[in-house]
Amino acid sequence: MDTTAPDSGTTSAGLPADTDAAVRIRGLRKAYGDVVAVDGIDLDIARGETFALLGPNGAGKSTTVEILEGYRLRSAGEVSVLGIDPAHGDLDWKARLGIVLQSATESGVYTVREQLTHLAGFYPDPRDVDEVIAAVGLVAKARTRVSKLSGGQRRRVDVALGIIGRPELLFLDEPTTGFDPEARREFWKLIRGLKAEGTTILLTTHYLDEAAQLGDRAGIILGGRLLDVGLVDELGGASARVPIVRWRESDGTPHEARTERPAEFVASVVARHGGEPDALEVIRPSLEDIYLQLVHSAGAEAHDDEEALA
Repeated sequence: MDTTAPDSGTTSAGLPADTDAAVRIRGLRKAYGDVVAVDGIDLDIARGETFALLGPNGAGKSTTVEILEGYRLRSAGEVSVLGIDPAHGDLDWKARLGIVLQSATESGVYTVREQLTHLAGFYPDPRDVDEVIAAVGLVAKARTRVSKLSGGQRRRVDVALGIIGRPELLFLDEPTTGFDPEARREFWKLIRGLKAEGTTILLTTHYLDEAAQLGDRAGIILGGRLLDVGLVDELGGASARVPIVRWRESDGTPHEARTERPAEFVASVVARHGGEPDALEVIRPSLEDIYLQLVHSAGAEAHDDEEALA
């Protein structure tokens, strides 16, 4: 498994030749007593890359991200974020980060514009407040107190607060929770615009289509370990992306087969049945299919290991 950023001049063993990666992690471990939340992660994220960190609840995503943000101390390993150990990051380093936490802001004293204007004053080169308000689709709510906004609108305020300082590295933790489908797609446009400006983005999301739309690469974490890391359209390897042909026999029995030549296989099925059988379809595995396959496979292997040791 190659966990390093593409085109970074890394070795086959994953050793970094590019020490100027936006995020560099080696042997990251975090334990709470006997409970290990993160267990030996190695990962590089290149500058300007959008990296999606995926995994079920409790997999170690939030702990990993909080260590990178400087909110949580690690138990072992080496970590560099924008060239600085986050355990010792000062205010200048923090000003280079944008952070959108998973929970929505509860601040209700200020209006949207007032809150953004206040925060912008802490940064050396902030974005224009009105441009940010427009970018997150809150022009009509600019003079509304945050406490009067809907959950989805408060989430947009969180995103606005995360990007107002023109960050070099933006952390997005479940950023579109509470967004309707149209709002999610508008948000995707905003993220693509930030990427075009050179912003490095670390995204955690349960929406696999979001990771596929926005991510250059993705990593799947389970039990505190990275199961796989790669380009979004190559994750899981070639075998995981072989198309599946499904159909149902006349007696109702379902069938499926994997084949690298689905058109030829479908033609043979149709010829054998003297016509198109019921429920005939060709499925090309999506990122969600591959994600579920990797997670379920890893879970089954862990269960087998536990039984072997029992």
